[in-house]
Amino acid sequence: MKTIHIVILLVLVIAVAVVVTTLTDSSTYSNFSEAAAKPGKEFHIIGSLDRSKPIDYDATKNVNRFTFFLIDDKGLEKKVVYNNPKPQDFEKSEKVVIVGSMKNDEFLAKSLLLKCPSKYNANKPEKFDTKTYKAK
Repeated sequence: MKTIHIVILLVLVIAVAVVVTTLTDSSTYSNFSEAAAKPGKEFHIIGSLDRSKPIDYDATKNVNRFTFFLIDDKGLEKKVVYNNPKPQDFEKSEKVVIVGSMKNDEFLAKSLLLKCPSKYNANKPEKFDTKTYKAK
């Protein structure tokens, strides 16, 4: 075999490997209904924290057990179990993205991503003059 044939073969193998890993690892946001239909399969779910339900975290009992209730974009609420410490400022988050799978009637999250409120939207003026760059 010539050297050029070996190089082309290696490039093709690497290209196929990249395509396969991209297809198997990519996922879109889902909801609790789809996750419940396929228990054990990993899903990314975006939702908002249900502030009327309790957030359960007691570091003296179990530092790696944190539970809360999340409402997905379809309005369905589920209990989320996160087997890691509670993230700082969790209660202040506007949206929460959870990655994990359903087991029974609970969502077992293996990672969390929090979207906190922006500090730049607090004092936003109603109208803005583009000539003087001042709030009206």
